[in-house]
Amino acid sequence: MRNDPHATAAAILRLVGGPANVTSVAHCMTRLRLGLADRSRVDDAALRELPGVLGLVEDDGSYQVVLGPGAVGRVTEAFEALLPAGGTADEPARRGAELKARQKRRNATPLKTVLRRVGAVFVPLIPALIGCGILAGAGGLLTNLGWLPGVTPALAALSSAFMALIAVFVGHNTAKEFGGTPVLGGAVAAVVVYPGVAKVTAFGVTLAPGQGGVLGALAAALLGCAVEKRCRDRFSGTADVLLTPTLTVLVSGLVTLYVLMYAAGEVATAIGTAANWLLTTTGALAGLLLGGLFLPLVMLGLHQALIPIHTTLIEQQGHTVLLPILAMAGAGQVGAAAAVYVRLRHDTSLRTTIRSALPAGLLGIGEPLIYGVSLPLGRPFLTACFGGAAGGAFVGLFAMLGTDVGATAIGPSGWALFPLLAGSRGWAVTAGVYGGGLLTGYAVGFAATYLFGLRDERAPVDADGAVGAVCDSGGHEPRPADRPGPRPASPR
Repeated sequence: MRNDPHATAAAILRLVGGPANVTSVAHCMTRLRLGLADRSRVDDAALRELPGVLGLVEDDGSYQVVLGPGAVGRVTEAFEALLPAGGTADEPARRGAELKARQKRRNATPLKTVLRRVGAVFVPLIPALIGCGILAGAGGLLTNLGWLPGVTPALAALSSAFMALIAVFVGHNTAKEFGGTPVLGGAVAAVVVYPGVAKVTAFGVTLAPGQGGVLGALAAALLGCAVEKRCRDRFSGTADVLLTPTLTVLVSGLVTLYVLMYAAGEVATAIGTAANWLLTTTGALAGLLLGGLFLPLVMLGLHQALIPIHTTLIEQQGHTVLLPILAMAGAGQVGAAAAVYVRLRHDTSLRTTIRSALPAGLLGIGEPLIYGVSLPLGRPFLTACFGGAAGGAFVGLFAMLGTDVGATAIGPSGWALFPLLAGSRGWAVTAGVYGGGLLTGYAVGFAATYLFGLRDERAPVDADGAVGAVCDSGGHEPRPADRPGPRPASPR
């Protein structure tokens, strides 16, 4: 039975310390992201037991409640409706939160900050990519089967319209994220897809509409933000109203036409060529590395760099060949969690967590398993990577043999990715290879964790039910929010 989003929102608000403790509210595909004035006022244990809550995560200064796709949007809307109209936290708490956020920004590395902001540009586009990707897959399947010939052109139009104008949305989001006027960012980026650019010649080559794709749009909007800020510093009043938008569009638009579109087009072509060469030439090895390293990349926040690459490949080829390989990391995670469930028969609390999190893990929502099982235990996180590497090598091997497996959209993984699959040899073969990769990831993740992932079957358990184990590397694992309690003890 579906949880009532209003009841869930009210319960979350109470358990995070009430309206006065909330300084900001946002959400992504699966998580309600909260800024908190006082972290100590949160009841982690009660939140973890709340129906509909799949897990808790703390990252980048935000407190994140994992609710899953679809549910997170409804709960966030209900949550915001419960907050005071004048704002979230009271003024002293808000000032304290702002000081904390400034300190957090000072401690953030430049690379992580850039990647996080680039991710913020593309993440809001994922729902449209998913919807259009599913429609594109359904249209392709109907075309191959020869069914409903009167409907397939309509599906093609619906699925292609967004991708034809995605540069405008990227420009809008880029300006919004980097401090410009969103509509000016969209206006500057729109030149990338405008059909009239076919009359423009740059570097001796006639431009093509869409050349440079999302990379060109991103660069154009970033330049537009810089030009706009300079203009606003120099103009005021009526001059600002008239000259700032005019010069922003003129200067950044001309540079986009005569420099950025050509340069971004070359980069985008290189990305597509490199991805194809990597999989057709070293597919098994590339799959092994990509599938095995994706979970650590996620933990470091470096996976955000892949979002523009996925989007570029979808623009160019209709699908991204990287996502199905990266999705194998989740399969290794599921296999590792299943092995922990079998080995630690005495740990009722942990087995309950695994039982509730496995269905989400099978559908590609990995946070409950990562933060509730594998990271607190240490070794199973590493053995899950072994499973992801094996699944990635399986899919990469078939790419070497001429059967590429791609996804028409980014966002879902696990079994939820099947409706978005596309490849060179039809959906059935593509789904068979992808399914084989998932099963390989499950099997290797299970075997590696069962044999090597735990010290012994009776690992020490602390008072809160958390298993006492750490990484063999000697470094301690970060304690996630949904496994509260004392830091795990070192293995004997």
